[in-house]
Amino acid sequence: MKNFRFKAFSQIFKQVCLGFGGAAIAQLSLLANPSFATPNYITLRVFPADLSETLPICPSEVTLTQSSRPYYEGGYTLDGSASLSWLAQPFTLEKSDEFSAIWVAKLQNKYRNCKATAGITKVNNEPFEGNSYLRMRFVNNKVYLILDMTGKTDVNGYTPVIVKKDVKDGNPIWSWSGTD
Repeated sequence: MKNFRFKAFSQIFKQVCLGFGGAAIAQLSLLANPSFATPNYITLRVFPADLSETLPICPSEVTLTQSSRPYYEGGYTLDGSASLSWLAQPFTLEKSDEFSAIWVAKLQNKYRNCKATAGITKVNNEPFEGNSYLRMRFVNNKVYLILDMTGKTDVNGYTPVIVKKDVKDGNPIWSWSGTD
């Protein structure tokens, strides 16, 4: 009788443990969903071309977002977007290849005289020291957003590639991938 109780308890204990394990796995899969991924806020500082020019109104910085997709064997993918309707009219994809994409838009009237460039200076308010693969140019009443993998390498020494470049609701969106 004692042996039977022990076996019954053992069987119930296994089922309870499996239930908790299954719940933990389900929670982890929910956390891995890209819609729950915490975005990185990428700050591009704007550097005016000529401070002596009269009224060159330029933004001081531009913030973009980028988040990682869930890990997969052999690589990684990051999805980015730029909500820039405050700065410019709707963007179009001007030209692209697997390593570079350039979006262009007419500047809002407030910034129409801006002549400047911009590059990454912070990610999540922490200083950024790497290759500024996201850049901007402000020239001739237009703004250009440039995603460029030139000179960027992943941990295996390969150049990451741009796997998606598009416009959604007038704003640039992109995805790029590398190996790990």
